[in-house]
Amino acid sequence: MARQRPADHLPPEVLARADFRQACAERNLGEVLRLAKRWGGVGFTASHLARRCELTVSRVQDYINGRVQAQRVEIFERVADGLHIPGEMLDLAPRSWETSTRHVRPVADASHTQPSSEDGDPSVLRRDFMKLGAGLAATGLAAQLPGLPSRTVGNRVGSSTVAELRASFGRLRRLDDHLGGADTYRLYFAEVQKTDALLKSASFAGPDRQELLSFFAEQAQQAGWAAFDAGWHNEAKMLYEQSFEAAKAANDVDLAANALALRSYQLLPSTDVAVDLTDKSCSIAAKSVHPGVKSLLYQRGAWTYAVAGQADKAAWALGQAEAALVSEAGEGYGPDWAVWAHNPTELQIITGRCWTELHRPLRAVPALEAAMAQYDDSHARDKALYLSWLSEAYLDAGEVEHSATAATRALGLAADVASARPQQRLSVVMSRLEPHQSVPEVADLLAQRPLDPLQVRS
Repeated sequence: MARQRPADHLPPEVLARADFRQACAERNLGEVLRLAKRWGGVGFTASHLARRCELTVSRVQDYINGRVQAQRVEIFERVADGLHIPGEMLDLAPRSWETSTRHVRPVADASHTQPSSEDGDPSVLRRDFMKLGAGLAATGLAAQLPGLPSRTVGNRVGSSTVAELRASFGRLRRLDDHLGGADTYRLYFAEVQKTDALLKSASFAGPDRQELLSFFAEQAQQAGWAAFDAGWHNEAKMLYEQSFEAAKAANDVDLAANALALRSYQLLPSTDVAVDLTDKSCSIAAKSVHPGVKSLLYQRGAWTYAVAGQADKAAWALGQAEAALVSEAGEGYGPDWAVWAHNPTELQIITGRCWTELHRPLRAVPALEAAMAQYDDSHARDKALYLSWLSEAYLDAGEVEHSATAATRALGLAADVASARPQQRLSVVMSRLEPHQSVPEVADLLAQRPLDPLQVRS
């Protein structure tokens, strides 16, 4: 019997509860999360709340147990967007996702509403996320340009404008969790162009221009990542280089380090150049005040070192990432672009990938098995990639049937994802499995081999 997936958002009857509404009105985040966990339904665990709200599990538990009190608006925005709590309940502006639903039915009368993607079918989820992306582009940044965003005076851009733009783009960034780069690249690149136009045409106070330059660097990295994911390397290179220059101009050393780390990924397996960039990125990570930035940069560094065959440096970087994971930093762990990597599951994944690349299956298999047990199939591209490394680790351990089974799962997940990387990885795995065609599971897998594994729509 298939395990029931928890709903992504709180059901209307929870939003209508008097105690929940009071907790929201008082901005008592611990009570909000406690009630969400108690009444949200099947699967509303601390882990599920952490994933939905982009927090760590330990931080969710800190809020619930009263060890930490949330103050920053950004945290309440994450919770509102992750659980679909209307903005007005938390004294926030209306959220972008409310524009299509807020006039349909009052919360108290909507108890029979059912999300369209609750069946968990990856192709259905993908269509839903594509619709979401179009809606965000239409109701967020796209609605503000051409011309300037809503919080401008004449042709002048202030700090509130940059904050508005950053929040809108943060919602667009979430699409990368579920869609391939060929689907998201144009959305992200359009936002890069809009910010570039603002930098060229608007007037600023000095700090505001610096902040907008930093935001441009962040956007260019996201668009470059989408291009890389789609296999469009010229576009990715251009955007990573633009991002690095903008981050330097903005004096944002964390973003500059991430641009180096992303470029090193793209240069693999040209390991001499990639490792040099990674060394520079890790030296900056050591000085960062944000644990989330440290986690991300050290994890990316560990991967580059592993591909280069430098086991000692890979192990060192993984240790630094783990140390960052358990560090305390008061409220929040760093900028939105970095915190996705700041959780135990992501560390397990990169640990397993690194030891697979270094052909250490006894270390790789337990880490990847534990991570895949918690990783939802709606993250189809990423789960397909990670299963491909688990498949290779099994093969290194002599478990041919397990290897073929993991690769078959990965192939099914990758079938409807507009990303070149899963198919590239699976092509490598299938080639390694070819000598074992006498094993039925391998024969079945090879019969499904794509005719052109590197072709992704442009």
